[in-house]
Amino acid sequence: MSLIFKTTKKYEVILLPGLFIVARLILFLSLPLESIRGYGDYWNFYHQASLGIPFFEYWTEFPPVFPFLSFIIFKLTGGSQHSYEYLLAFLFTLAQAGSLYLFLLLAKQIYPEEQIQRKAWVYFALTVGLFYGWDYLDPLVVFSLLAALYFLTKILKSRTLRKGENWFDLKLGLLLSIGTLVKWFPILVLPAVWKVVPIRRALKITVITLGNVAVVWGGLYLLSPEMTKASLISQGNKGSWETVWALIDGNLHTGNFNPQINRLVPRTASYPNGNPAHFPPWLTLLFFGAGGLGIFLQIKLENTHQIIALFGITLVVFLLWSPGYSPQWVLYLLPMTLLAMPNRESVLMSVVLVLISLLEWPILLSRGYFLSLRILIPLRVFLLILLGTRFGSVLKYPTPKS
Repeated sequence: MSLIFKTTKKYEVILLPGLFIVARLILFLSLPLESIRGYGDYWNFYHQASLGIPFFEYWTEFPPVFPFLSFIIFKLTGGSQHSYEYLLAFLFTLAQAGSLYLFLLLAKQIYPEEQIQRKAWVYFALTVGLFYGWDYLDPLVVFSLLAALYFLTKILKSRTLRKGENWFDLKLGLLLSIGTLVKWFPILVLPAVWKVVPIRRALKITVITLGNVAVVWGGLYLLSPEMTKASLISQGNKGSWETVWALIDGNLHTGNFNPQINRLVPRTASYPNGNPAHFPPWLTLLFFGAGGLGIFLQIKLENTHQIIALFGITLVVFLLWSPGYSPQWVLYLLPMTLLAMPNRESVLMSVVLVLISLLEWPILLSRGYFLSLRILIPLRVFLLILLGTRFGSVLKYPTPKS
């Protein structure tokens, strides 16, 4: 294992991502398409792409980047479903290989060489065969998150040099805006931005991020108001699923939409899915937002380890507040857990998180055992709280390196 990291510095962080791509391709070539398609969202992606131009001919629950990318892939493959799915799987694989590359770059700023090797191989082993990595669009978001965190560490290191300030800020703002236009998670990096850079620069990065997002959504709304509005409200109207809030509401189901929806008809985006919320999300946001603000005001970021920990605890707070949770979101937790926590503890926590996610979907819920959520959800919440406390300890006692 150590031989991989004894190559020249130029190639030591490239070889493992390359092996990831090779391993994933071997997996794809060894499995029938039905196994690759598995329990994922290809049915939904392909169906939407076949409807026409997103936000104009139909509404979608996804922010704009992926629906348009999916539509382009659909056209490039001539509407062939198997070609579309293989190409999408390969695209997600490239994103995960890129995430592994960025993981190595971040780990090199925190740990000595031997620990980097162990963490990288654990990340490789846990993700190369995990179907969440090619059956859902989340690898694109994880890549954008890690890229944004990496550029934020570069800003941290260069802030005393005053070199390339505008260029770093622009790249980070663009990364965050593109990631947010794939899925909303990258916006959670902004609290760390405000802790790392001076107020003027943090404001500039925030304006670039939110400004680009607003321009894209605003442009779509001006050109196609009904479908764009339906797309914006669709997730909020879906209700609660697979969280403590879903248990309180009596919603023992997945995050799929009401079966009566019609993506060609904007009004169906507001059809509820399950029981209404006992505690409105805006109300619980006040509680979790106040807790997050208290943590934010107390800390000071001085190195890469603390940046990862702050994003990790921000992510945990968000997941505890969120009305819904999807098992593939473990992909966001894995790199933060491995980067922030000591080796043995991070491996144990990562393995448990993956196993709980797989138990939830596909092992139990795909077979109709929805009552299992009454056990799985509290167990996951306990793990998230434990993970949040460990991120908090890193904020107080980071590793000396970086």
